[in-house]
Amino acid sequence: MVLYNQYEITGTNMMTNIKKIPLAFGNGFSELSIPEKNFSSIILPSEPEEREDGALLIKKALENPVKSRRLSEIVNSDSKISIIVSDVTRPTPTAKILPPLLEELYLCGAKDENITIVFALGLHRQQTEEESKKLVGEDIYKKIRCIQHDTSRCRRIGVTSRGTPIEVFEEVLDADFVIGTGGIEFHYYAGYSGGAKSILPGVSSEESVLTNHKMMIEENAVSGRVDSPVRRDMEEAAEAFGLKFILNVILDSKKGIVAAVAGDFIAAHRKGVEFVDAMYKAPVEPADAVVVSCGGYPKDINLYQANKALDNATQAVKEGGSIILVAECEEGIGNQVYECWNMQCKNPDDAIERFKHCFEFGGHKSAIVAIAAKKFRLYLVSKLPEEKARDAFFIPMGSVQEALSAVLSDNPEAKIHVMPHGGQTLPVRKEN
Repeated sequence: MVLYNQYEITGTNMMTNIKKIPLAFGNGFSELSIPEKNFSSIILPSEPEEREDGALLIKKALENPVKSRRLSEIVNSDSKISIIVSDVTRPTPTAKILPPLLEELYLCGAKDENITIVFALGLHRQQTEEESKKLVGEDIYKKIRCIQHDTSRCRRIGVTSRGTPIEVFEEVLDADFVIGTGGIEFHYYAGYSGGAKSILPGVSSEESVLTNHKMMIEENAVSGRVDSPVRRDMEEAAEAFGLKFILNVILDSKKGIVAAVAGDFIAAHRKGVEFVDAMYKAPVEPADAVVVSCGGYPKDINLYQANKALDNATQAVKEGGSIILVAECEEGIGNQVYECWNMQCKNPDDAIERFKHCFEFGGHKSAIVAIAAKKFRLYLVSKLPEEKARDAFFIPMGSVQEALSAVLSDNPEAKIHVMPHGGQTLPVRKEN
């Protein structure tokens, strides 16, 4: 772990040493003032102090693909190419990824009119035109056809060994060559994002996504495992589809590109995973409480996305302790099914029992938070109405300071970890 200067500001107040820590909240910050006697540690990524230019890292990755020839040696001037890109819920800097990628394609004479950019919505909402334009950049949006995934326009090409139908967006199926792009970070049931996720769930049918995601209740379907059954199923689907090439980036806590990998969709992904593990797995001794920020927008765009930081934070706190989740949730809950389950399940036991008998995508979030609520006291600092926060099994708080006061009133001697980038950082409990 690394302590950055911005997290080491201390002062004196009424003979009590206070540590002040800025926590990202949407596009702004909320400051936490914590007595040093209660402060345990800041759990931060082990990020490089100096980094190369992001565009140069991408160019190098494209020039040296893993277990693959270069794109400029694979496609030709007549190739019909689909480039799958992340949607608005992801922090992937697509506008920075595309220019060097297109330059590589242009080396072999690829034409703009033969290229289609496909936003991998999965089961997420449709984007506005302004959001799409911002994601790829205005110049690229003007000259290259950009479309959004449509779950109603998928065709079946097979079934995985685990029973997942392989049903892919017809615009992608009809391309001569498909390139998957995105970012690699921890994912709470697929192990890691990136790689095969461009295809499943990115551009797959609702049935494909739901069947795949049912495996999230299996033992190894947890953050930081490449052998997650969910990921294995995704990769089998991508293999059957014929995904040959990916371009994935790894971001630091400031959303800057610190590494890029390209090539074979499994081999290149695993190389990226090595970067992620080295930067973001942090050994910790569980504390009495943890204050966790998702890392700001878009990771805290809604409660559905913010729960990823909550899931990571559970590894840093003792059972029976407290978790303070700092997440703006400007777009509310973020999923209608999740919101319905929150309203219909009166307590955590209701949600857990319902999930055992009824898998419903979106409802899984309610059940996962319910499990955490039975182990920890969950506080939420957000813009959600108090009633919605309570329905989601959180105790709503007006500020991070108010939430801290509640924790310390219960246990004045509590030792507290702080996670400023909870969406990226995975605490790993130290072995005794």
